[in-house]
Formats: sequence, structure tokens, C-alpha cells
Amino acid sequence: MQEHTKIYIDGAWVPSTGSGSIEVFDSTNGEVIGTIPAGTAADVDAAAKAARAAFDGWAATSKEERAKYCSRIAEGLGARMDEIATIVTREAGMPKWLSLLVQAGLPINSFGTAAALAESYEYETTVGNSLVVREPVGVVGAITPWNYPLHQIAAKVAYALAAGCTIVLKPSEVAPLDAYVLAEIIHDVGLPAGVFNMVTGSGAEVGQAISEHPAIDMVSFTGSTRAGKAVAAAASGSLKRVALELGGKSANILLDDLDDAGFERAVRDGVGKAYINSGQTCTALTRMLVPAARLADAERIAQDEVESNYQPSDPFADGARLGPLSSQTQVDRVNSYIQKGIDEGAKLVTGGTGKPEGLEQGYYVKPTVFSDVRNDMTIAQEEIFGPVLSILPYDSDDAAVAIANDSPYGLSGGVWSGD
Repeated sequence: MQEHTKIYIDGAWVPSTGSGSIEVFDSTNGEVIGTIPAGTAADVDAAAKAARAAFDGWAATSKEERAKYCSRIAEGLGARMDEIATIVTREAGMPKWLSLLVQAGLPINSFGTAAALAESYEYETTVGNSLVVREPVGVVGAITPWNYPLHQIAAKVAYALAAGCTIVLKPSEVAPLDAYVLAEIIHDVGLPAGVFNMVTGSGAEVGQAISEHPAIDMVSFTGSTRAGKAVAAAASGSLKRVALELGGKSANILLDDLDDAGFERAVRDGVGKAYINSGQTCTALTRMLVPAARLADAERIAQDEVESNYQPSDPFADGARLGPLSSQTQVDRVNSYIQKGIDEGAKLVTGGTGKPEGLEQGYYVKPTVFSDVRNDMTIAQEEIFGPVLSILPYDSDDAAVAIANDSPYGLSGGVWSGD
């Protein structure tokens, strides 16, 4: 049980101006594993002012010094890899062995890469008779999601620090405990006060305040399309820069020149690409497009792959491939989409609504495959964010491309060919 009672502002752990707290739940059993302060707009104001006051000094710091801090943070994360992986597995449900590689490993890589870039980047170039100078944008507000929580934090914070920016971070309230580990490491390496600040709380309160604050020059947000629209609207009042990474409904096209072995390999791989992190991945390949003549084969192979290799289990168990979702809210969301797929006439190949047998505790859902899916069905058009794969038949390459492009999303995609 981690009971955090403070936020991090201007180089110190301080109490929030608010009196509320937010509970953090264990995805494997639904129990409370921590609490964090429910931060306020006043907390964001204090953090933004601290970041603004620290900016000039940090921006003037040599690139070698900024690189040194990033390297030290990477080393600190490396020393706590197992702890980080365990925390994120409990928060978000990814199997522990994979969390070590992804949830703990990628943040280390981000800070290490940022350190190298800080020193090698061309900050000044001459174009004709003009000198082009690239300067840090200023104070960056970072609002991050729960599915790859520390990775997404590091992907924003590391490069902003390396560039000479100061930061106000709001981690997801669903998976914030890993962010406290990073803040502790940043404090221990002695990063100058005000360069990094962290305010925990809800998107409606803290995220909104970050997006609106006039002292914050840029906001970087990763999360849902709905929340991204709110961030962009709130940021428009001060005309700050906005970077959004939102949802996906990515198509995975299996071409008709694949031989039988290649087709089977592509279908099995496609299941894994849809189900990584229990489907809680914005770039997941959740629409599998197959030649109509091979639809039955795709159904058979996908069903075997799911039922043989992707049955939900304790994410701390040896060989676990599919853990729970991150929250009860996600369980309800995913089950509602599965029911909608059934109601709209898609063919249920495996899975369905309800809890997997023997996993009544925790945020588990049945890994599901639908076939004979039309691209106008809800399950083909909307991001589900769970282990749900839609298989769509097509008649020609041009038709496959048309289906893939018939989507409001454009984040990722895949193509498998025998050539």
C-alpha cells in the first residue's frame, strides 16, 4: 500500500492545496494499492510559476550538463527496474516479464537517448545568409495516459529536459504510482528546483488547468480522442502549442499472395499485434483484413491462437501472455463493445462478454475475435482498447486499401505479403 500525501513542486515534496485523495487499484484483484492527492488548479498555478522561474536558468545550462542529468535519471531508473515493472503490472495489467522490457525498459532508453541527443543536436545552422537558432519552447505541460504510464512520461519529460525546457507533469490518476518513482529519482539526482514539477489529480481539474495556464507554453497530451479535444480547446485560449497522440483503429492487411504457411504466420502474429498489453495500445492492429476466400482459414487460425496462447492469467505467473485490464471502467467499456458486436451481427469466433472462467477477481475480460465484420459496424470504427480483434473480408487489393482508409483514425497500420 502506497499512501502518497504530497506532490512535487519547485524541488520539494509539498502538500496539495486540496483536501481530496484518489484511490489506485490493483488490476489483478481490484484491491486498493495506493492513494494520491487530488490536486487542484492552485497546485498547477504554483507548479507553472516554479517552472517559469526556473526556465531561464535551465535553458542556459550547457548541453553537456543537461545530458548528464538525463543520464543520471536513466541510471536511477535502471536501479529500480524490478520495482517499476511490478508497480505498472499491478496498475495496468501487463505481464511482469513484458513490463520489465517495456514499462521499465523503454523509459530508461528514453532518458539515455535524450542524453545523447542533447549533446549531438544541431541547435544552430546557417542557411544562406541566415542563422537559424533552435531554442527550447519554454514550460511544457505533460499529460500522460495509464496504458504505458512511465514510458509515456519519459517520452515527454526526457526530451523536454534535454532541449532545455521545464516541465509540469500530470500523470494518469489510474496509474500514477510509477510517476512517484521517477519524481523520487529526479529529486535524488539534484535536478535544479522548478525544472521538473508533478501535480497528481483528475483530468477535469489538473489537466484542464495545465491546458489553460498562460505560463505554460506547450502542452503534450497522450490519451483518448475525447480528452484530446478538450485539451486542444482549453489550450486555444492562450494559443499555446499543442501536441496530441490520440486513438487508433489500425488495419492489418494480409495480402492474397501469401502461401498457407505465410498466411498462418501472419494471422497468428496479427492476434499478438492486436492483443499486446491486453489490447490497451493505441497502435494495436485491431482490424485484420483478409481475402474473402480465406476468411474461414483466418477464423480457424485466430481461434486456435487465442485459445492456445492468449488465455488470461495472473500477469505475475510464468509464461503469462494476457493479463487484466487497468480498471473496472475499462472492463465495462470492453464488454459493452463486445455486446455491440454481437448485436450488430458480427460472427463471434471466440470469447464474448463476462469474466473468464476462474478469474472472477480483478479486471479480466474474455479475449474475443469477431469475423464477417463490416467496416460500418461499431467494432470496426471505434477504438475498444481491449483484447478484441475484428476480421474483415475483402475482394481486391483496392478494396482492402479503401476499407483501411475508411476510418477517422490514422495512427498505425500493417501489411503482410509473400513478396
